[in-house]
Amino acid sequence: MNDSPAAGAARKRPNMRLEHVNIVVTAIEPTVRFVTAAFPGWRVRGRGNEPFAGMAREWVHVGDDDNYLALTAYDLPPERKGAARDLKSPAPGLAHVGFEVADIDAVVARLRSAGFEPDKWGADHPFRRNVYFLDGEGLEFEFVEYASDDPAEKNSYAQ
Repeated sequence: MNDSPAAGAARKRPNMRLEHVNIVVTAIEPTVRFVTAAFPGWRVRGRGNEPFAGMAREWVHVGDDDNYLALTAYDLPPERKGAARDLKSPAPGLAHVGFEVADIDAVVARLRSAGFEPDKWGADHPFRRNVYFLDGEGLEFEFVEYASDDPAEKNSYAQ
């Protein structure tokens, strides 16, 4: 049996969790501004500039000690930068990033005070509330607050 502190810490880790999502953006700061307004405990925890695939790029990790968004922007001429995916199209790609929050009203208030308005609210549901926002890059973020810990209730799709 291994009683070292490292072994004990390893036993307490979940079998799986989503640590980060890496998103390519045209500009990093609008998304940093958005997520740090939503989550006051988040901060830029790392950044750098290094080439990738022969192109100059900047990257930022914004989050807390356990979870973060990795944002990457390539130094490209405007005609090659592209745009966020059209959220009303069936094109493949990232549709949105969803976060579970303890107090959806507090998140909405923080984002409104930072100049962001909800894009849309989710359908009425007895065990959850959700709202969608667009950041300054056109990326969609969903925030959901559950009113139940029972998986059968919170994951119910029948209304």
